[in-house]
Amino acid sequence: MRKKLFIPILLFHFFSIPKQALFAQQIRTHKIFGPEYQNVRISGNSLNGAVYFLTSGHGGPDPGAMGKYLKHTLCEDEYAYDVTLRLGRKLIENGATVFFIIRDPNDGIRDMQYLKADKDEYCYPDQVIPLNQVERLKQRTDAINTLSNKNKGKFQRMVAIHVDSRSKGKNIDVFFYHDRLSKTGEKAAAILKNTFEDKYRKHQPDRGYEGSVSSRNLYVVTHAKPVSVFIELGNIHHSLDQRRIIDPDNRQALANWLAEGLIRDFRNNK
Repeated sequence: MRKKLFIPILLFHFFSIPKQALFAQQIRTHKIFGPEYQNVRISGNSLNGAVYFLTSGHGGPDPGAMGKYLKHTLCEDEYAYDVTLRLGRKLIENGATVFFIIRDPNDGIRDMQYLKADKDEYCYPDQVIPLNQVERLKQRTDAINTLSNKNKGKFQRMVAIHVDSRSKGKNIDVFFYHDRLSKTGEKAAAILKNTFEDKYRKHQPDRGYEGSVSSRNLYVVTHAKPVSVFIELGNIHHSLDQRRIIDPDNRQALANWLAEGLIRDFRNNK
């Protein structure tokens, strides 16, 4: 008589593993984050189906706004890039597809206060960044729109991250711009602002928050096909705002709060 095949019931326990445990087993490698951060553990699917185009301000021959802190020079492009990488990593952890428009071949996420300036950033996929401002803005917008066309039908957002430049006496909170013709962009920016208000109310209840949402005629925002939000992280010349960006823990907090706001935005549009 032919023996019956015995399959232990334990084999079927796989199907009862919680979804969160299954996500925790997924690790994807993204070398853009650098050796210490390149292995990204997928912790959930709250952004599954969402596509983000992240672009940090300036780069290549243009360092952007420059400030002085003690004896150190702070360059906008380096700090905006670090926050952009941290934000992108959080979005990927939550199941999103992320395209980094401005990229650096060797500057991954950096856990130091003073980020060394260089000029080797390039524009996706491998374009040299031009010195001319209009050409530079058109180049990154074209890259965004090419990728957007390849992802038609999907939920899309373009997020541009900058550091503002004002007088030394002007302390500013994180604020947000959108295209004046985009009601969806205005709503997305408002969700991000409200997220920051919630965070300040929780972590610094006596401080208050004066960030704002407004429209502005910015080339990348008005010419990019995806719904777009332009973010200013602070004033690179003000000592309090400088501390907001030079502390790596603060840069991570900025990225975490932005990611939480973008998750809220995605849920609001599902």
